[in-house]
Parts: sequence; structure tokens; C-alpha cells
Amino acid sequence: MEEIETLIKDTLQVAEKSTEKSTEKTLSILELITSGGIGGNLVMGTLIILSVVAIYILIERYSSIKKASIEDESFLKSIQNFVEAKDIEAAKTLCKNTNTPISRMIEKGVNRIDKPMTDISAAIENQGKLEVFKMENNLANLATISGAAPMIGFLGTVIGMIVAFHEMASAGGNIDVAMLSQGIYTAMVTTVAGLIVGIIAFISYNYLVSKVDKVVFMLEAKIIDFLDLLHHNE
Repeated sequence: MEEIETLIKDTLQVAEKSTEKSTEKTLSILELITSGGIGGNLVMGTLIILSVVAIYILIERYSSIKKASIEDESFLKSIQNFVEAKDIEAAKTLCKNTNTPISRMIEKGVNRIDKPMTDISAAIENQGKLEVFKMENNLANLATISGAAPMIGFLGTVIGMIVAFHEMASAGGNIDVAMLSQGIYTAMVTTVAGLIVGIIAFISYNYLVSKVDKVVFMLEAKIIDFLDLLHHNE
């Protein structure tokens, strides 16, 4: 029994030590992030804000583009039936009630159904440009973050290095190597943070651009079918 009790006590002591080490490690990381002085803290704060903005743009744009990419075959079939039946008012009403990129583009064509095909195509094309512009909203900001974040992080590192070497120069002959190393190590954190934010923004930007391209291709295919339908019913 005594051996079991001793074993349990030893196990508990090891667990307590490991928890203490983990806490110390967490605290040291937090201290490392916030120990860059005023300049370093401003840079880290800026990078945190940029990361939040990048994630927000990713989520918001993904949701919007996903909605735009939904293909409603029943809508297109109904438009075809209305056009073939010459029921233009019903087609206009359906387009207004549906309120999707493809419905807004087709509505422009339906509104000019008695006009020449060139006028119809031009109206649809102009509306298509507006729809693409809506889908690409804020993507330029995401691209800017992907390029700016690493440079801002590097700026924080340069500031940290300047501070570290200034302290070394001020110390004269009494140079504390450990303190200097800690200062340089702390300064490098901003570069790492900047690269992480930049990579997230860069991957998000390219992913969203590819999603927009797929939606544009889908819209173009549907509009070609719609124009063919108008051509056959002239």
C-alpha cells in the first residue's frame, strides 16, 4: 500500500510540474509578443487588426459568392417557357422575385426583348460587369493585406533591432548578451506574425478569385443559352 501511495504522490508531483512549465511557457510567449516596446506593440496590434479584417473578408465574400453560384434550373426553365409563350410580363415578374445575379442579367434582356440582339447583349453584358464587381468587392483589400502584412512585420523587426542595438551602444562595455539576444528574438516575432497574416490573406485571395471565375463562367454559359433562346423565338 505504501508503495502505491508513493507512486501516486510522485505522479501527482510530475503532473503539477508539467502544468507549471506549460503555464510558464504560455506566459513567456505572451510576454514575448507584448515585449517589443511601443513600436513593436503598435506593429503587433496592426497585424492583429489586419488578420481580423482578412478573416472577415474571407467569410463574408465566401458566403456572398456561394449564394451567387447557386444554379436554379427551375428558374431558367420557367423563363424559357414564358419567352416561348410570349408572356414577357410573367418573365419580368419572375426575374424581380428571384433576385440573383443571373436573374438580374436576364431581366435586362427581357426588358429589351423587342430590341435588336446587339442591344440586348450589350444590356446583359453591362449588368454582368456590375455583378462581377459586386462579387469582387473587397478582394483588392485582401490582396493589399497579403502584401502589406509581411512588410509591416519586417518593419517591426527593424524597429526592434534598432532598439536592441541602441541599448547595446548605451551600455558601453557592459553588454548583456542575454538581454541583447532576447531583444533580437522579440523583434523577430513581428516578422513571423506578418508572414502568417500575409499567407492567410494570400491563400484566401486566390481561393476567392477562383470561386468568382467559376461563377462568371457559369453566368456566361447561362446567358449564351438565353440569347440562343431569344434568337430561336424571333
